[in-house]
Amino acid sequence: MIVIIVILVIVVFILARNLLKMSREIQELKGTAESRAMKMFEDWKKNEWELQRKVLEANLKREYEVRFQEWKLAEEKKIREDAINKSRSVIMGQVTEHLIPYFPDFKYNSKDARFIGTPVDFVVFDGLSEGNVKKIVFVEVKTGKTGNLSTRERQVRDVVERKEVYWEKLHYQGE
Repeated sequence: MIVIIVILVIVVFILARNLLKMSREIQELKGTAESRAMKMFEDWKKNEWELQRKVLEANLKREYEVRFQEWKLAEEKKIREDAINKSRSVIMGQVTEHLIPYFPDFKYNSKDARFIGTPVDFVVFDGLSEGNVKKIVFVEVKTGKTGNLSTRERQVRDVVERKEVYWEKLHYQGE
């Protein structure tokens, strides 16, 4: 009976030692599994975050492309309208320049005005139609809000005001 008890004690001891060893192995496996699970979770989280960032960037890019196209269309419409208005204004100015001698407030006889366009609009030979030229007047017509003279127009005005205007006859005898 003692032998059986000794054998039982030895078997219990071996089993306990094996259980302890298995318990340690289970703990190691549990730690390894937790570590792997944590690594897998971190990798998934990183990949998911990167994917969400790319999706968000793509959505933002699309949104801003749509807004940019809308802005471009609106600005293009404004630019076209502005160009039309400026063109209309220029055309009206040119028509007015040509017709101004026929307006009631033009103080010279329309028959005495000669349109030259640039660098001044008219040269008026005051009295020419009556056979008695009293003076020669350079006329620049301005329409619109500002009525500013261009550099060339100011230069002509300045020369006239300094009385640096001369008469010259050119006699050309062709072959």
